[in-house]
Amino acid sequence: MEACRNILESGITALNLTVTDAQIEQLLAFIKLIEKWNKAYNLTAIRNPEEMAQLHILDSLAIVPHIHGQRIIDIGTGAGLPGIPLAICLPDIHFTLLDSNAKKTRFVQQVALELKLKNVAVIHSRVENHQPEHGYDAVLTRAFAGLPEIVKLTAHLLVKDGVLLAMKGQNPEAELAQIAAKKSVISVSVPGSDVERCLVRIESPEQAEVK
Repeated sequence: MEACRNILESGITALNLTVTDAQIEQLLAFIKLIEKWNKAYNLTAIRNPEEMAQLHILDSLAIVPHIHGQRIIDIGTGAGLPGIPLAICLPDIHFTLLDSNAKKTRFVQQVALELKLKNVAVIHSRVENHQPEHGYDAVLTRAFAGLPEIVKLTAHLLVKDGVLLAMKGQNPEAELAQIAAKKSVISVSVPGSDVERCLVRIESPEQAEVK
């Protein structure tokens, strides 16, 4: 895992993040768990640990500066991305990781247990069926659907001034044109990768009109 450690350490430095040695160890342990469970659970198409370090971990951590609030929900978390890397590096924020795939939520639950992540809750549910007692400050997703659909499906999860943060590849101009709300597109750079990434931020999506 030395190559993975080097990728993580140089990437985290490039992102200008403060991460402890213990957190680096947790991130490496997470990669090992994905690699181990991937054989049976098919969690991700990426099989190479070094690529996981870059395209899963650093990709997730690249949005750390844009995470605010105390309660965040990661919708369609899959193998725990971006929720687990963010929860490791932002221990004072509580993350709920939701997915409708039972195998994947079982894996994520095991990760939270093994890595002793006290700030992670895992929910096996479809997003429209999740009715939280308290709203979330932000809905976070690696864009499991088109933006108009995401707004419709997740608006009920947010507090009054909550935000939707959708991780996308290219700037989704056509999708954004269908949403009447205050929105911005933040360019995101993943260290060591030339893959195009952006973060779409939609404010108060519960009040947005979707065409």
